[in-house]
Amino acid sequence: MIAGSLRLRLLVAGAVSILIALGVAAFGLSILFERHVERRMAADLTLVLDRLLAGLERDADGKLTVADPPDDPRFERPLSGLYWQILREPHDLIDRSRSLWDSDLPLPEDELSEGALHQHRIAGPGGTTLLAVERRVVLPARLGGGPVRLVVARDLADLSVATSDFTSELLPYMGLVALLLGIASAVQVRVGLAPLAAVRNRLAAIRSGRAERLGTSFPDEVQPLAAEVDALLASRDRQIETARARAADLAHGLKTPLQVLAGDIERLTRQGETAIAADLAAVGESMRRHVERELARARRTATAGTASAAVAEVAGRVVKVVGRTPAGDALDWEVDVDPGLKARIAPDDLAEILGNLLDNAARHARERVVVRAAVEGDAVVVRVIDDGPGIPPELVAQALRRGGRIDTTPGTGLGLAIASDIADAWDGALRLGPTDPGAMTAAVHLPRGR
Repeated sequence: MIAGSLRLRLLVAGAVSILIALGVAAFGLSILFERHVERRMAADLTLVLDRLLAGLERDADGKLTVADPPDDPRFERPLSGLYWQILREPHDLIDRSRSLWDSDLPLPEDELSEGALHQHRIAGPGGTTLLAVERRVVLPARLGGGPVRLVVARDLADLSVATSDFTSELLPYMGLVALLLGIASAVQVRVGLAPLAAVRNRLAAIRSGRAERLGTSFPDEVQPLAAEVDALLASRDRQIETARARAADLAHGLKTPLQVLAGDIERLTRQGETAIAADLAAVGESMRRHVERELARARRTATAGTASAAVAEVAGRVVKVVGRTPAGDALDWEVDVDPGLKARIAPDDLAEILGNLLDNAARHARERVVVRAAVEGDAVVVRVIDDGPGIPPELVAQALRRGGRIDTTPGTGLGLAIASDIADAWDGALRLGPTDPGAMTAAVHLPRGR
């Protein structure tokens, strides 16, 4: 399903990218928060360290002590997680907070420069991990001189709790951001794929005859595709014109020889050479079928055009021609078509269809032939109705088959088949059937024109 939908693939890719980006962002923000809180903890511990250093005094016995210890009550509560310790180098304990109880803070064996501040992570009481800040100072003579190390430490569990709370509060906001980014991604995909939808609509318009080319109103990324499609359409139009011209040349080139052949057949028949005349008639009919087939093939390539035929005008013109024939002169003709009605078909092709249908109607009608047309749904339906005997339903398929004959009147048996081929070439259809008792209808369904 994903492989068949570009929109779905883009949405899935966008969703995965958003989730990865937000996951990385949440992890990064948690790390930044943890480091920020750790720096604040270290800064607070440094203030305590400075106060310890400022509070160093000697008691009456000359022992170094902290005259003014930090007033945070956690320093007085055993194993509270907040500790301080003073050592005279190398490892002589001078004093420590009550919170350490009977434990010591293990310091790393590193070289400390005088007055420099060092920060460590060390092991604390009860298996805890502490953030420790220490400083090495050399005491003045009034305090006994010599170097001492002052250390203040805090349990890092507080840092973990703060980071966990921050992450928990961050997740809902990350969900909201994910939702907003998802909506933005969907809008972006919709806007990005809009030109492809425009191409599809333009192609549908070309297929339906409402347009000839895609045009140039596309983004730079889509325009090369539109240009190639337009070039392909132009090439196809040239091929169509070539095919139609070849078919017309073929029909014109064979018209005169066929007329001469028809005259020879008639003369031979009058002279009693009926066998030779029949053979020549068969050859002439075969040649005529080839001509009609080529013309039909040329028409079948014309479906992509934007032609439009005025049905009333074409029907009136064909009726005038057929009405002057010996068969049509004795009939009443009626054309009941809205003058503004148009069908998407070349006028010559519509005339060819109606010519075949009206010729058949003239040969089989008793008194009257009616041509009607109306819009039915998305189609224009042109009906030729005569009061002849009609075609039995079981013979309709045979009548529409090329060369199919259901009577013995003169003809090639190609008229209805050619009319059906032309209608089909323009996305239409020819249907035969009775309407009322004693009437026959040939209905041509064609797309609506502009």
